Amino acid sequence: MAKSNAIGWFDVYVSEMQRAVTFYENVLQTKLEPIGDPTGETQMMAFPTDMGTYGAGGALVKSSHAQPGIGGTLVYFSVEDCSIEAARVASAGGRVIRPKFSIGEFGWVSICQDTEGNLLGLSSMK
Repeated sequence: MAKSNAIGWFDVYVSEMQRAVTFYENVLQTKLEPIGDPTGETQMMAFPTDMGTYGAGGALVKSSHAQPGIGGTLVYFSVEDCSIEAARVASAGGRVIRPKFSIGEFGWVSICQDTEGNLLGLSSMK
């Protein structure tokens, strides 16, 4: 089997889909698109994804099988400059937990909380 990155997909669990969609679309300045769930058990809105390029695709997911909240996996979104997206967080209904800080040769990150209580990271090289 060919070597690959550890993450192939991610789910960000939400309680209020439209509130979460509005938050991520405003902060990341991107459009999420509905995707089907073959089980019919969840509602999903996908981040722009090209499974043929580097990185992982993912979606906001409303499911009775999992709940949002602090303490789970932290997903880092790749952005141009994390301070720009972090500046949009409060007006989109979230809050900045830790403003932009250096992680040395790996760039910069900001840690934020979305409207559903999930922590998210914003990661950039500048």
